Amino acid sequence: MQRMRTTVTLAPDVRVLLERRMQERGLSFGEALNGALRSALAPEQGAEPFATPTFSMGEPAVPLDKALRLAAELEDDELVRRLAARK
Repeated sequence: MQRMRTTVTLAPDVRVLLERRMQERGLSFGEALNGALRSALAPEQGAEPFATPTFSMGEPAVPLDKALRLAAELEDDELVRRLAARK
């Protein structure tokens, strides 16, 4: 494998992270940078796609095909209740 020499400008927070890695693991700058880039750029091996579990909530208690009308009625009831509380 042929090596490439280049100049890299690091953000201050990245520099701190890289220096910490160098100190913790006794690595040179190039070793720490190459390791960080390899782990960030390599495809994840055997990683399973993220999935959110789903659960049945049973039959709906209200007819969902009329949900917007129901929401409007509930909002109207709340407005009437608030207006009555002001008196």
